Amino acid sequence: MKIRLVTLLGLAISFALPIFAQQTNTPDPQLRQRLVALIKKHTDALDKNDAAAVAAVFTEDGILVTPDGPISGRESIEKYYAGVFKQVQLSNNLAPVDDDSPHIIGTAGNEMWATGKWSATVKGQNFGPVEAKGYWSVIRKGDDWKIRMLTFNQTPAPAAAPPRATNSRCNNEATHTSQLQLDLWMITGRPS
Repeated sequence: MKIRLVTLLGLAISFALPIFAQQTNTPDPQLRQRLVALIKKHTDALDKNDAAAVAAVFTEDGILVTPDGPISGRESIEKYYAGVFKQVQLSNNLAPVDDDSPHIIGTAGNEMWATGKWSATVKGQNFGPVEAKGYWSVIRKGDDWKIRMLTFNQTPAPAAAPPRATNSRCNNEATHTSQLQLDLWMITGRPS
């Protein structure tokens, strides 16, 4: 009888645990709405190429972790983006939040973490526009909803198709012209 009771209790717990786990992973709708508003404020500032507005969503001691390494402090983050915006123009920034985000850290309710994807159009002085995309994660701290740490990566572009076979002697326009003149001379028997 005890074995049946223990087995029955074990089965009940094993069925109940996934239900409780699912309930704890459901984000609070109001918290999620505030997170989405913060991310929108950030992407709007990126679309305006406004380094000060981008940095303003970070805490004073905020950290931006880029594919090239971390940048610490709001002032440094502003300088980083000012440099970026001198080289490229960003537009069409989107950063949807994952369905299960945000997640509360601790019991005070003023810290959370979240994840999502991002995409943007990037136009440089001598290239583009090109589409860029990747993933992000954020830790939010305080009652003023500033970003304590933002991490992002960039998904590599698909591999380029191999170049078409060309005459290796024709690497630049001058060489190409000279080669055409040589070919014409060989065909006609006289220089052009």
